[in-house]
Amino acid sequence: MKTLKISILALTLGLMSFSVVPNHKNSIEKTITSSPISWKSETIDVGEIPQGTPKLIEFEFKNTGKTSVKITNVHGSCGCTATDYTKEDIAPGKTAIIKATYNAANMGVFTKTVTVTTSVEETPKVLTFKGKVVAKA
Repeated sequence: MKTLKISILALTLGLMSFSVVPNHKNSIEKTITSSPISWKSETIDVGEIPQGTPKLIEFEFKNTGKTSVKITNVHGSCGCTATDYTKEDIAPGKTAIIKATYNAANMGVFTKTVTVTTSVEETPKVLTFKGKVVAKA
């Protein structure tokens, strides 16, 4: 009798460990659209730069969308990088350039970023340039 009670208790506890979880599908579907901005390159390797010589890096993009694109903000990842960009709207089919000037003051390998915010993308685009600052010859 005691073993029967233990068996029933074990069976009951075993069945209680199974739970039914309702299968809820997320009712929100996200539409994935391609960006109306096509970058020539998102990462540029500038190679070796002589120490103390500023280096201009240019990121080019084309507006492949159907409406104009406005660059609303551009900033470098540190004070060693100055930025400039096209202030006018970029019409469909036209190209524009984001300029970054790296102050090669410190010797060694570096990787820096430039963050670009536009009127057509919710998430800013992070562009990267890298290289190595070497002693002047």
